[in-house]
Amino acid sequence: MKGFDDRWKDFPDYIIGITNEIWEQRGIETLNRYYSPDIPVRSPMGIQLGNQAVIASTMATVNEFPDRELFAEDVIWSGSPDTQLLSSHRIMTTATHSRDGAFGKASGKRFKVRVIADCAAKDNTIFDEWLIRDYGGIVRQLGVAPKRFAKNLIEQEGGIKKCAKPFTPANDVAGDYVGTGNDNPWGVRYAEVLTRLMNKEFSIVHSDYDRAVQTEYAGGVSGLSRVSVNEFWLGLRSSFPDAEFRIHHQIGMDGDMLPPRSAIRWSLDGTHDGWGTFGKPTGAEVHVMGMCHAEFGPFGDKGSSVRREYALYDEIAIWKQILMHSLKNT
Repeated sequence: MKGFDDRWKDFPDYIIGITNEIWEQRGIETLNRYYSPDIPVRSPMGIQLGNQAVIASTMATVNEFPDRELFAEDVIWSGSPDTQLLSSHRIMTTATHSRDGAFGKASGKRFKVRVIADCAAKDNTIFDEWLIRDYGGIVRQLGVAPKRFAKNLIEQEGGIKKCAKPFTPANDVAGDYVGTGNDNPWGVRYAEVLTRLMNKEFSIVHSDYDRAVQTEYAGGVSGLSRVSVNEFWLGLRSSFPDAEFRIHHQIGMDGDMLPPRSAIRWSLDGTHDGWGTFGKPTGAEVHVMGMCHAEFGPFGDKGSSVRREYALYDEIAIWKQILMHSLKNT
């Protein structure tokens, strides 16, 4: 690990280790050295610029959810310490809503959701990041529907003119990470699967997903079988049938005592003009930031198939864009 502290045995160890140190050991001040001073952190809800903004939001989250724990499920990565590294870190996080904060008055309710964070690093420092927390899963478990939560958020932030704007390509900022992943065949295979799904070739679910596929999707939804795959992807695509699908980063990996797997960051840009997961069409222009992890197994007609799939987008950010459009026209 050239350029990194000797205590880290490899890049996944570094990513898992500093996450634990920051959040569970409460080493929030370590963000002064683990995150670069001008780092952009993009999430569907917007962009934070600089490690001081990250420190402030981290403290607020820990205050609202003081028992929050983050359990590393996988780190899928690419690159080289000599150039740039990128980790796609999948986390299961649990917490109790113990204090008032961004999610409203303390409810005492617990949640368990997934997070995927794509972090670019060099010389022991994270300098670029893309992050999706399953906010839809959180608010559901706190007893609020995602659409209602998004509407309340707009009102609390001062209405459609003053409220914080979700992330879109138009308000993105240039970062220092220039990679696009690797050409490992498992990443190529999964990219093809997602591309064909977004091209409305839903027959690929039967040919490329295991009959017993296990699924973990936005909203804290767990599923089993190809039915769950169809429901998730068809519901999303039906809401935005003509949206442009783009893959921004693609990684495939073998080994590390784990099955072949892939991590892909993608987006949809288009109009909410179809019935689907997001209800009655409104004509709103929407940007969807998405992240997926997939694991492959030995079964299926092709000799391998998607055995597990994890796919996240932020329902709150999507509903916020839809509602900002709808409220503007009322």
